[in-house]
Amino acid sequence: MKDLTPNDIALRVSFLVAVVVTFVLFLILFFITNFDILSILIVFPTTFLIAYLGFRIAIEKFIYKKIKLIYRTIHNLKLKKGDKVKEFNFNSDVLSSVKTEVEEWDKTNKEEISRLEGLEKYRRDFVGNVSHELKTPIFNIQGYLLTLLEGGLEDPQINVSYLQKANKSVERMIGLIEDLDEITKLETAIIKMNISKIDLSELIVETVSALEMKAKENNITLKFINKPIKPVWVLADSVKINQVLVNLIVNSIWYGRSGGETLIKIFDLDDNVLVEV
Repeated sequence: MKDLTPNDIALRVSFLVAVVVTFVLFLILFFITNFDILSILIVFPTTFLIAYLGFRIAIEKFIYKKIKLIYRTIHNLKLKKGDKVKEFNFNSDVLSSVKTEVEEWDKTNKEEISRLEGLEKYRRDFVGNVSHELKTPIFNIQGYLLTLLEGGLEDPQINVSYLQKANKSVERMIGLIEDLDEITKLETAIIKMNISKIDLSELIVETVSALEMKAKENNITLKFINKPIKPVWVLADSVKINQVLVNLIVNSIWYGRSGGETLIKIFDLDDNVLVEV
């Protein structure tokens, strides 16, 4: 059965009232006074019209006042700049419209809340990861400089190598600090990836080299055990890949047993490359 509109309800109730009033008048005229068919014909449409206007105004002002406000408010919140406001139509099925609008509004709000909660979690994790990753290059730089100051600066076997490693750590710190700008992009859930052709094998070598001092401090040996002879070219974001490698290797250093080894392996899978830590 089709849902009735407020206008339909007013019409039906008014018709019923007009019928009742006309019937009562008919009885009065028939049994008490002289029967006048003209009076009957005048009373019915007059009663119907008055009842219809009264019921329509009553329904609109008293019953649908709050529903109208809810309907318009929810609908208008969904409008974009430049869109026209959808007017309340008393001749339409307002109750169904309100129900649909509320359900859609509720669904949209839940999705938005879920999205924002996800972004907030990602933001916390992102800041935590950057903070965690900053410690590694800072400690590396400190270790290299202390070694050089304690006499390593005069040792030709390590002085240039340690300065180069310290410089690599500085570059990594700069990259991490630049990554903090990504936080401003989290609201749109867009993280820019700088995709380029990189030698994944060489990137692993650089990452292992940068973490060797931390590994030695924890009595852990880092080994890139199956380094390919030829470059392993991939399309990727070198900074993001480096972050992943650092996280995996640093976790193995922190949670590995003293005297243990962290093995890094690389496998060519035709169109893909698998790296194991």
